[in-house]
Formats: sequence, C-alpha cells, structure tokens
Amino acid sequence: MDIDDILAEVSGERLPSETHDLQDLTRAWVTERSAPELLNWPSALMERVLDRIHHQAMVEEQVGNIDPKTNFRLIIIQTELERFKFLVRSFLRTRIAKIDKHALYILTNPAHSAQCSESELQYAHSHQTLLQAHYHSSFLSQFPTSLQRLDDTAGGISMIEQPDLDTAVFARALRDIEDPIIVEGTDTAFEMRRGDVYVVRWSAVRELVLSGDVELI
Repeated sequence: MDIDDILAEVSGERLPSETHDLQDLTRAWVTERSAPELLNWPSALMERVLDRIHHQAMVEEQVGNIDPKTNFRLIIIQTELERFKFLVRSFLRTRIAKIDKHALYILTNPAHSAQCSESELQYAHSHQTLLQAHYHSSFLSQFPTSLQRLDDTAGGISMIEQPDLDTAVFARALRDIEDPIIVEGTDTAFEMRRGDVYVVRWSAVRELVLSGDVELI
C-alpha cells in the first residue's frame, strides 16, 4: 500500500460525513461554552469524532516519514485532524470547568448526572471527594458535626451552588417559532422568526435550544 492508497481511506466519499460531524461538533462546542449549565453529553457524535481522530492519527504515523509539502492531501488530513482535536479539547475543558463549579449539584441531581459521560461522572465524584477532604482538613473539622455538611439546606437555604439559568445568551432562531417566547418573572413576550438573533435569558430559550429550534452563538 503506497501513500495514495493510505490517503484515499480518509478522503473522497467520507468527506460529507466528516463535514457534517465537524459542523455538529462546532455547534455543540459553541452551545456548551455559551450555556450556563452542563448540557447532554453527545455520545454518538463524540464516539464518531474520537474514532476519526484515532484513525487519522494512525494514518499520520504510517506516512510520518513523508514530507507533507510533497502531498497536498496529507496537508489536508493533518489540518483537519488538528481542527477536530482543538474542538474536542476545548469542548471537554468547558464541560470540566462546569463540573468543577457545580460538582455537588450535578451529583445530587439524577437528571443532571445523566447528562454526563461515564468518565465525567467519575471525575465529578473524585473532584468532590478531594474537595470535601480538603475542606475537612482545613477548617470543617473545627466545626460542630451538624455544620460540616456541604449540602446543608437548613433554614430553606441550600449550600449547593446551582447554575444561573437567568444568564443572558445570544440566541438565533433556526426556524420560525410558532409560540411566543415568554421571559418568566417579567411581562416580556416576543416572537422569533428564522434568522432572528436575540439577547435573552437562557431559561427562556433553553427548551428551544435543546430541541434544535434555536442555537446559541
């Protein structure tokens, strides 16, 4: 098998699928960075993307001794590989930052725990265990036992930090929204038509984003 045969495996008819996955990954990355809460883990998409990264990395190893300048397709493969890797790294860092900030909230809420991958759940448990041990050795051990809990809800006030669902986001309609969008707690209601861009509370467009009718930008 020569260089042209190897490169043909990752080019040609596979391009449309790769382009589609790249668009989906980019949209998931932008949405995750913009939303104040942890969103669903896109398991099918990430499985395809990680398999593609692994496959293309193996191709690079097979042709590692060849100067990329002598084969334009090799340059394309390397560029595409780096683009996928950048998006995946940034996407994962964004999710980890949210887990760090709201680990206890995620772990005590089954609906939000279900939005994590298995690795993220393991990380959240490890993070919270280490954080609790650090707090206990630093100062919690000096408090009465009744005041040492990090998930205390005494007096109707929860110590668990939650995402701010009223955070402002930039939202663009991907299609006409039939029902008016109501901003809870206000008398504001508005309609969104395809292509419209609004700055609005995340809570007002959350379900529309999750359903794919609206995207964050």
